[in-house]
Amino acid sequence: MHTKPVQPAAMTILSPLQASRPLFALLLGALACAWVHASSLPAGTALPAAEAQSRPDTRASPKPKIYKYLADGTASFSDIPPRTGPYIVLTPSCYACNLTSTINWHATPLNIDAFAAAITAACRHFHADPALVRAIIHAESGFNPEARSRKGAMGLMQLMPATARSLGVADARNPSHNIHGGTAYLAGLLARFKGDVALATAAYNAGPEAVRKYAGIPPFAETQVYVQRVQVLHRRYQGALP
Repeated sequence: MHTKPVQPAAMTILSPLQASRPLFALLLGALACAWVHASSLPAGTALPAAEAQSRPDTRASPKPKIYKYLADGTASFSDIPPRTGPYIVLTPSCYACNLTSTINWHATPLNIDAFAAAITAACRHFHADPALVRAIIHAESGFNPEARSRKGAMGLMQLMPATARSLGVADARNPSHNIHGGTAYLAGLLARFKGDVALATAAYNAGPEAVRKYAGIPPFAETQVYVQRVQVLHRRYQGALP
């Protein structure tokens, strides 16, 4: 009995590239599913550790802090806390009060147009210098009428609630009211310190009693940089205003 020889099954030899294609497709599919899963999660949902490690950290860097402490009996300020001893963290109370500000006050753009009618009216009423009023507004709030400090100062000229009430300001959030009250307060300080702009500026920041106590600009780092920056802005506004 003769049997027909069985032909061996044909074999296809795959190249390395062809062999890797199914694996590549599986990996691509898995990545796509993972992306859909992550993008569909509600905001704030924590990811598993393996997934979280693969995603970039987009959180904003913390703002620099200013530390005040005593070094050999002298008040010192730094952006690095002391290794030993007590210290306090200072919070700038106004736009130009930040000790570590990177703004170039000699070159930062001026604002000679905003709130022109309110500033002109207030300066005429209280016989104040418009360039100085603009410098104070720039230093206090950066011309932001919504500015509010952690201590509660409000508006363009950062009036404290008690100060605003004493000046008869009905609404410190209203730019015209705020400018009128702030200019009245500044004019009163200038009169008290006999026209000395540096002392009046220091008093606007630290209070008139602090200026009286120290018989000059108080030895507060914030007040000293504030006075310097207002002086720079004042000179620049004097040269820029018509």
